[in-house]
Amino acid sequence: MSEKLITIVDDEEDIVELVSHHLKREGFKVKEFHNGRDFLSYIESVQPDLAVLDIMLPGIDGLEICRILKNKNSTSSIPIIMLTAKASEADVVVGLELGADDYIVKPFSPRELVARVKTVLRRTGVSEDEGNIIKIGPVVVNTEKYEVSVDSKKLTLTTTEFKILEVLAEGKGRVFTRDQLLKKKRLWGDDKLVYDRTIDVHIKNLREKLGIAGSMIKTVRSIGYKLEE
Repeated sequence: MSEKLITIVDDEEDIVELVSHHLKREGFKVKEFHNGRDFLSYIESVQPDLAVLDIMLPGIDGLEICRILKNKNSTSSIPIIMLTAKASEADVVVGLELGADDYIVKPFSPRELVARVKTVLRRTGVSEDEGNIIKIGPVVVNTEKYEVSVDSKKLTLTTTEFKILEVLAEGKGRVFTRDQLLKKKRLWGDDKLVYDRTIDVHIKNLREKLGIAGSMIKTVRSIGYKLEE
């Protein structure tokens, strides 16, 4: 991961310095920005491996930047971690709906942020092994390479979307309650900002990305979700 380029977009200089310092200590390359316009100009020619993005920015805010990135083919695959003081359920849901891979609230632990950066990047890493393959209908999940395809067409999922699909695929036909999904540490780590509605947003996004296979994720009314052919 030492060759990975991380961009930090935050108008608080001390936050930028703190995040940059800890990422560089882990061997990452870092590019710093204090406003959205400079960042958007930069990615027209250089595509980072991941963006750490504040919401409350001067000019163009972080949510609008996220929307711009996810709506352009050339930048839609850039993973985004929102780093913000906005901690309400509504804020988290909006960020996830726009396609953010993770959401970290200030004040935060720099070590946890670095760990989450590594987790998000790991799903795009290449493994020499074929890995563990789960096939359900037209859906193929490679749990080693963090890859998902439908009818041989690779999909771009966020880290959490992939992990939810992996859990459902491993328990094919089994109903997972929202509470069970909320309590799975492999999905959320030590994040305390996870709500029932957060699960629903991820499922909604996952169904849309699966396209024709989206209907395989079944809603069990008042209980939860399951995956079946």
